[in-house]
Amino acid sequence: MAASALLLGTNAVQATNMLSGLPENELPGRLRQSVCRWCFSHLSIQELCDAGKSIGLEAIDLVAPADFDVVRKSGLKVSMVSPDGLKDYLRIGWNHREHHEHLVDFYKNLIDKAADYGYSNVIVFSGNRNGMDDETGIINCAQGLQRILPQAEKRGVNLVMELLNSKVDHHDYQCDRTPWGAELAKTIGSEHFSLLYDIYHMQIMEGDVIHTIRDYGKYISHFHTAGVPGRNEINDDQELNYPAIMRVIADSGFKGFVAQEFIPKNEDKIASLRDAVKRCTV
Repeated sequence: MAASALLLGTNAVQATNMLSGLPENELPGRLRQSVCRWCFSHLSIQELCDAGKSIGLEAIDLVAPADFDVVRKSGLKVSMVSPDGLKDYLRIGWNHREHHEHLVDFYKNLIDKAADYGYSNVIVFSGNRNGMDDETGIINCAQGLQRILPQAEKRGVNLVMELLNSKVDHHDYQCDRTPWGAELAKTIGSEHFSLLYDIYHMQIMEGDVIHTIRDYGKYISHFHTAGVPGRNEINDDQELNYPAIMRVIADSGFKGFVAQEFIPKNEDKIASLRDAVKRCTV
């Protein structure tokens, strides 16, 4: 029977699910998936929550406190809490001591807001080098973050530093290589500090993604996706083999989230999201 005949009498969400092979509101597989808020800014937060639920996502990623209520009422979680004014905190990070007083006050408040809603991951950033050497950056980040870790540990919140490329998107960012982030994690020595391994960013900086994930997996608690080059859909037009990468992550027993962070360029952006989720379902 033709697909069009089979889909008579179904709504749009059900029809798309049937064609994709994913049952409505059901996401099979071994990995927990979410979607980053900023990549779908053409939708309201409510519309993104509705779309995520229709696909079977568990959470929305990089959500600021202003949207917590909407996400919670939708029945989803926030997989990574983001500060308001995210771009500012990408540049003004923990590697420069002159920022510590502001960051300590700001992040203590953000930790409490996250914990009050039951959200356990808060993103942090190294900041730009501005001429700083790697060793000094690690020392400064560790000293600053250790000032808020007692509160994070008490409230059950994890501080997660993102690895970003400094070659294309975030020039001069210091936490731009996995070994640097791992060394910071070892220096801090807390179960409440870990790394966000952005597959897109680290493919640009390091390549060798699967090997790196296997070697440094114990320091990684969160993943982001996107196609390379371009940061668009994770389809066959880009160079990463996402199903293979996801199998390695799942085989490791990873319990955190894989958040879709690509910028959809196709006209049907939710179809692109659905396709990405399916590719990462292993």
